[in-house]
Amino acid sequence: MTGEVHGIAARRAARQMIAVAGGPDLLIKTLGPARIESPLAALLDTRQTTEHHVDEGDRVLLDDTLSMVRARGGSVGELPSFEPAGPRRKIFFDPSKTRAGIVTCGGLCPGLNDVIRGLVRNLTNHYGVRRIVGFRNGYQGFIASYRYDVVDLTPESVRDINVDGGTVLGTSRGPQDPHEIVDCLERLGINILFVIGGDGTMRGAMQIANVIGERGTRITVLGVPKTIDNDIPYLDQSFGFQTAFARAAESIHAVTVEAKSTPHGVGLVKLMGRHSGFIACYAALARNDADVVLIPEVAFQLDGDGGLLHHVQRRVQDRGYAVVVVAEGAGQEISHSEQAPDDVPSDASGNTGLRDVGALLRRRFAEHFAAAGIEASIRFIDPSYAIRSVPANPYDSVYCVRLAQAAVHAAMSGRTEMVVGRWRRRFVHIPMAAAVSKRNQVDPHGDLWMSVLEATGQPVRFGD
Repeated sequence: MTGEVHGIAARRAARQMIAVAGGPDLLIKTLGPARIESPLAALLDTRQTTEHHVDEGDRVLLDDTLSMVRARGGSVGELPSFEPAGPRRKIFFDPSKTRAGIVTCGGLCPGLNDVIRGLVRNLTNHYGVRRIVGFRNGYQGFIASYRYDVVDLTPESVRDINVDGGTVLGTSRGPQDPHEIVDCLERLGINILFVIGGDGTMRGAMQIANVIGERGTRITVLGVPKTIDNDIPYLDQSFGFQTAFARAAESIHAVTVEAKSTPHGVGLVKLMGRHSGFIACYAALARNDADVVLIPEVAFQLDGDGGLLHHVQRRVQDRGYAVVVVAEGAGQEISHSEQAPDDVPSDASGNTGLRDVGALLRRRFAEHFAAAGIEASIRFIDPSYAIRSVPANPYDSVYCVRLAQAAVHAAMSGRTEMVVGRWRRRFVHIPMAAAVSKRNQVDPHGDLWMSVLEATGQPVRFGD
C-alpha cells in the first residue's frame, strides 16, 4: 500500500511539473507494477541511451529548439517529455496466460495488414502468447447482434497478408456500445486489445478503457494510430502516408502529361486531406509539376486580378498548360457560397461532409476560360480510393513493423490508454487523450509550405 501511495504522489507531482512547464500531460497509465521478467530482458542488459536508442528509464523531450525550451521555463526535469517505446526488462502479463485481440476501424490506409502481421508475429515469436484473435469489421465485431465470428491469428495465417492492401479483418465506421465491447472481451478472456484506427477510433478506445476501469478489470487497450491525412498530433508521420503521397504523385504526373498534350490544357487533381494538406504538399513536391497547390489551411479567392482563375489563365498563356493540385478540404468556404445550400451529411464516424471542391474548380475553370475566349482542355483526376487501398511501400512496411513491435512491448508491460508513434525520429508512448486533443496541420508559416511555394511559384495567397 505504501508503494501505491508513493506512486500516486509521484504521478501527481509529475503532473504539477508538467503544468508548470506549460506542456501537455504525457504521463502513461499502467495496470500495475510489472514484476515478471521479460523474455527479452537478456537483450537489454547492456543497452543504454545513445543517439540511436533511448533507455526505458530515460525520456524523450517534446521540444527540440533552444527557444522553445527557454519559453517553457523551469528546470530540465520539468520539461514536457515522452516515455520512450521499446521492450522493458519487467512485464506485467504472463505470456503463457495472455490472450490478445486485434481490431481495425475506420477508412482504409496502406499498411493495415503490415501492422496486423507485426503484432501477431511479435506476440507469438518473442513473447510466446498462445492465443490471438481478430475482430471482424471494426467495433461491430464485438457486438452480438452483428453475429460476426472472430478469427484466430497465427504467424502462419498472417504470413503473406502484407502483400495485399486493405485489412484482412475488415473495417467499419461509427461507435458501438463500449459496455457490450467489454462484455465481449471478458467472455473471451482477452487481456490485451490492440486498436488500429484514427481519432474517432481512439476516442472509442478511450470509452472502452473507461468501462474497463469502472469494472476494475485488468485489460490493456493499446492503439496504433492510423490516418492517411497525417493529421494526428505528436507524430512525425502516420503509417501509410509515404505510400499515399507516392501514389498521389503518380496521378499528378498523369494529369500533367494530359495537360501538356492538349492546347490550353488545365490539369486538376483532387487528393485526400479533409483538414490537413500534407498529401497534396508532399505529392506536389515529389513530382514538382504543379503550378498551384491548394490546402485547407490556406484560404484562397477565385476571382479578381489576384485570384486563382487569373493566375491559372496566365500560366496557360505563358507556358501552354497549367497543373492544379487541391486537397479535398480546401476552399470549403467558397464551395458553400457557390454550391447548393443542401446539407452535406456526416459519415458514420461523425466527420462533417465536404462539398466537392474538385467539381467546383473544374466548372469555374471552364467558365472562366470560355469567358476569356480561350478553348481550354480540362483534365480532372480524383484517385482517392485508389490511394487508400494499395499495399504499403517498403518504407511504410518497415515503419508498420516497428510500430507493431513498440505496441506489443508497451502492452505486455501493462501500459494502457496510449498509442505508439514516432516523435523527432524516436519511438515513444503517447496518451490517447493527447493523440486526439488537436489536429496536426500544415503550418502556413512553416518550412513545408515555404517549400511548396518555392516549387510552384504561386503567390503566398490568392486574392491578396
